[in-house]
Parts: sequence; C-alpha cells; structure tokens
Amino acid sequence: MSGLIFFRTTRLEEVSRFYLEEVGMSLWLDQGSCRIFKAGNLLLGFCKREESETEGIITIFFDTREEVDAMYDKFADTAENKPRYNPDYDIYHFFCRDPEGRVVEFQKFESRLNEYITASDNLISRRSIRTFTEQIPDIELLKRVFEICRYSPTSMNRQKYYYVVTDNHTKIKQLAKVRGNSTAPLAGAPYVVAVCCTPETKRIQQDADIAATYLLLAAHCQGLATCWITDMDRVEVKELLDIPLEDYVTCLTPLGFAAESKDLPVRRKIEEFIKFV
Repeated sequence: MSGLIFFRTTRLEEVSRFYLEEVGMSLWLDQGSCRIFKAGNLLLGFCKREESETEGIITIFFDTREEVDAMYDKFADTAENKPRYNPDYDIYHFFCRDPEGRVVEFQKFESRLNEYITASDNLISRRSIRTFTEQIPDIELLKRVFEICRYSPTSMNRQKYYYVVTDNHTKIKQLAKVRGNSTAPLAGAPYVVAVCCTPETKRIQQDADIAATYLLLAAHCQGLATCWITDMDRVEVKELLDIPLEDYVTCLTPLGFAAESKDLPVRRKIEEFIKFV
C-alpha cells in the first residue's frame, strides 16, 4: 500500500518552483492542474484551486545533522528558528514556511528508525562498513532482515541457500584472522553471517551470490551495516561454523550498527557500462 498527501493551492507555479528548486524534490507526476513531488518516500501533491490549504506541517527528514544545517543555510532568511535539538521528540530540526505560508520542517531523528527508505534509495545508499558500534541488534530486528531474505530468487525455485549466524566472540575472532586484513572487520561486529548453499541446486554459486546480495540489501533497509567478504569457501570456516564440507560458502559478512558513514564513491556513467545490441 502506498499513499500521498494533497494540498489545494492558488499559486501552483510558485509553490512548484519552491519544492523543486529550493527544497530539491523531484516532479513525480504532472497531472496539469495537479502536480505531485517526490523526496525519498514522501509524495506531496498540490492542486490548483480557488482557495489554498495551509494547515498542518510538512516534515522532511535527513540522515545527518549536516544535511539539516545545509537546508537552514538555504532558508536562514525565512526560518522561524535555528536548528536545535528537541528532547521531547529526540529530533534535531528547524521550521520555515513555503510561499503560501505552510509550515515546513527539516529534521533528523536522533533515535534509530524502522524501515522507511525506498527500494531505489536502498540500492544507491548501501555501503561496505568495516567498523561497528557496541550496540547489539535484537533478535526481532534480525528476523525482519531474514524475512526479506526469504524472497531471494533461486534456480528452479529450489531455495537451497541458507545463512549461518554467530555471535560467539571466540569464533568471530578466529574467523577474523582467516584472510588477514580482508577479514579483520569481522572482529568488531556483534554478529557474523555466512551465506551458504547446498549442492542440491544446479546453480550453487549463483544462488548463494544472490542470497548474499539480498542479505546486504535487506540489512541496509533495516538500518544495519554489512561488508561482503569473499574467498571464504574454506575448510577452516566450515569447521568453525559447523557447515557441511560439500556446501558452498559464497561470503561472510559482519552484521551490526555502523560506527562510520561513507560518501558515495565515484561511479561510472551508464554510457560506460551499457551496450545496446
């Protein structure tokens, strides 16, 4: 189920420019007298009418305080206050108004959130994280991650992939030494997950690789961090994690809350990696 919020407006062009050019939303759908704008999972519509609706608060939230501060720099002349921490709601925020006087709030939630990012944002914003906080994800959160992993596609729908999860500190430290610096990030995570597949499928490596990709993306959309570590289909790894020798291990990943953030690295343009035949 999806949805959006509409407001009546007498100044459609001016309001459109504000949310497109000033706030940085994108035009999701142009219906002529009604226009719908998009920012993350927010769909916000305005329809040209003889009177305007200005009640309520339009809130746009960000991942960092720096992003809130950047919006304040843009709207400082019309802002109602400087960005500040609000202990009542555990948020960092400020208010301004759009051209028709609607209250617009820009904020960051200081507490951890349940799943909210869109599929495209999830694909674009996932990063390989190598340092983790001491906070331990609870079992219910892990279940939400693996519930998504149930839908990983497999050859002939055989579903022969599986995940081995450990929080055993002794085993994690041993696993962290298997490939030196490459596996060292495992030592700092509360959990380590091995992504495996049985030979009962004809595409053992492909099925395992896709299952690993689903895990990394599912973890990210639930607010958890991972790092794909390959070349782990080794006897010592299988013995430590009680994995049958005939099964395939495509990777190990640390799993926990990130203690670092990473900017988007330089990516190739689509013209560099797509070929039409």
